[in-house]
Amino acid sequence: MPGAELRPDVATFLGYLNALPGPRIWEVSAPEARAMTLAMRGVADLETGPLAVMRDLEMPGIAGPIRLRLYDARIERAPGPVILFYHGGGWVLGDLDGYDPPCAEMARRLDLPVISVDYRLAPEHPWPAGPDDCEAAARWVATAPEALGLRPTDLLLAGDSAGGNLAIVTAMALRDEPAALPVRAHWAIYPATDLGRRYPSHAAFARDYFLTHEGIQWFADSYAPDPGHWRASPLAGDLAGLSPALITTAGLDPLRDQGRAYAAGLAQAGVAVSYREAAGTIHGFINLRKAIPSAQQDFHAHLATFGALIAELRP
Repeated sequence: MPGAELRPDVATFLGYLNALPGPRIWEVSAPEARAMTLAMRGVADLETGPLAVMRDLEMPGIAGPIRLRLYDARIERAPGPVILFYHGGGWVLGDLDGYDPPCAEMARRLDLPVISVDYRLAPEHPWPAGPDDCEAAARWVATAPEALGLRPTDLLLAGDSAGGNLAIVTAMALRDEPAALPVRAHWAIYPATDLGRRYPSHAAFARDYFLTHEGIQWFADSYAPDPGHWRASPLAGDLAGLSPALITTAGLDPLRDQGRAYAAGLAQAGVAVSYREAAGTIHGFINLRKAIPSAQQDFHAHLATFGALIAELRP
């Protein structure tokens, strides 16, 4: 591995991963890539673990029903914040099942209900289908429909990678046209924030660090966004007036510098922002807590930071 220092457990995982035979995700169709990703779950991530509530929901969307999944550590809950979570996967991969473990851990650790959104994926549904569904889900949850079984007082938006991008884009949309409830904070985990520019970390970690240059290009080609539009590249838009944020990055991630740039942009726009960088680890670590045991400590530390932010902002 060239360049940056790797944690031992990260090096072991990357050695295993890079030695695997067979095609890479960018060499197959999107359905085949999704099947490959799902097959890796048992190797890479921890079990979901016990939880009082895991319940599937459905809401009306622009192009048909949108599936959601509610996670809660309590069967009954007083009025309070609700987290909407948008999964990663380059806008092409990822689903509710694959994100059960981190969403359940988030619900347990923060003692808050988490709602995961099964937004439409590219290339079958290119940009802006994903942002449309994520915004619609936030607006639907904000109306506290009877099917939700909760009494939310405000929204917290979170997501990783492509989902971090979607959490930011949704926060921007709801700043400009508010929903029935306010967005109190957002958390972007190793997000893509600027699809029109290459940053130094992209070149530094383009090979052998899990997320590769070829993979990034395949995701972008499948998603087919307008890279100059804020609904694809939040850094192309106005960041002033956004809700307070936590930005999490990984030190050995080609997207690392996009996360750094977004955190700096928020600060320059006068938005309260906390920045955490997990040194010596790679993109995707919240889904790699079995393969990379130290990732569990990272996830818990960043959950604690988000919990402290939420506590400061509660009315």
